[in-house]
Amino acid sequence: MRSVSHTTQLEIAYVCRRMPPDVEAAMQARFTVNLNESDALLSSTAIADHARGATVLFVTATERIDGELLRQLSPTLKTVATLSVGHDHIDLATARELGIEVLHTPDVLSDACAEVALMLLLNAARRGFEADVMVRSAQWRGWAPTQLLGKGLVGKRLGIFGMGRIGRAIATRARAFGMQIHYHNRSALTPDLAEGATFHPSLENLCQHSDMLMVAAPGSPQLKGALDAAHLRALPRGAVVVNISRGDIVNDDALIDALKTGHVFAAGLDVFANEPDIDPRYRELDNVFLSPHIGSATEETRNAMGWLLIDGLAALRRGERPANLIT
Repeated sequence: MRSVSHTTQLEIAYVCRRMPPDVEAAMQARFTVNLNESDALLSSTAIADHARGATVLFVTATERIDGELLRQLSPTLKTVATLSVGHDHIDLATARELGIEVLHTPDVLSDACAEVALMLLLNAARRGFEADVMVRSAQWRGWAPTQLLGKGLVGKRLGIFGMGRIGRAIATRARAFGMQIHYHNRSALTPDLAEGATFHPSLENLCQHSDMLMVAAPGSPQLKGALDAAHLRALPRGAVVVNISRGDIVNDDALIDALKTGHVFAAGLDVFANEPDIDPRYRELDNVFLSPHIGSATEETRNAMGWLLIDGLAALRRGERPANLIT
């Protein structure tokens, strides 16, 4: 049982989304908690109304924490703690200006995200959606030599766009399937981290050498629309595309067109632009395997993420600098 820090016990915390039960209990033991009981996605205006007077704001990647909201909650607000690795939904410049600390949850979700990445890759390559529909709809008439032929993974070149912790966890698992690892980063990894993976200095070059492409780059405004029609055309015909990063990195028009023409054999998508209001055309395609942003959705991972924020807050109040402090 972790000890409760009495220095944070009287702080008021507003929690924007429901957390796992163990995490909520830990928050209740350490803060005076005001909780969004409905778990509905809150607008910035609603957050400002509900979180007024709070010193700690617990958020997720679904909330937009812009400069105006931070100014409305300042100077009472001391810390924003986001249950996510990415922090592009938070105005960090304004947070620094106002002296508001920002915590996130790196490292602890790499394995869970890598597992979902391989789930998407396998289901896209092996036509998992079509197979499930065939059985559930009673259309299956028995085994046939040419039924639902997909793409095998052994010997294929997996291009990983974004070879950070999650990308490297994906590479480890993909090697076990006999895949050759290629990657594109802003800079090449050291040999001990690359583990023999081939570096490509540009995304276009990576696409040219990827039978299957995995988008695992961190979210940032600079990467919006990075995987566009030109990059998709650079892929070998019949490639498979998977995205576990941010939906807006992929140009939906370009990917949907490539899926319809067959230039891209199939896609596996866990993230989408404007989610949950995804491009409805994806629902009409049989060669897309879709999942609802579940990359880190295991009990173990979500609990670890919550504890990382709670422990980080305790460290801050002791005057320490936790490893998961962004600013």
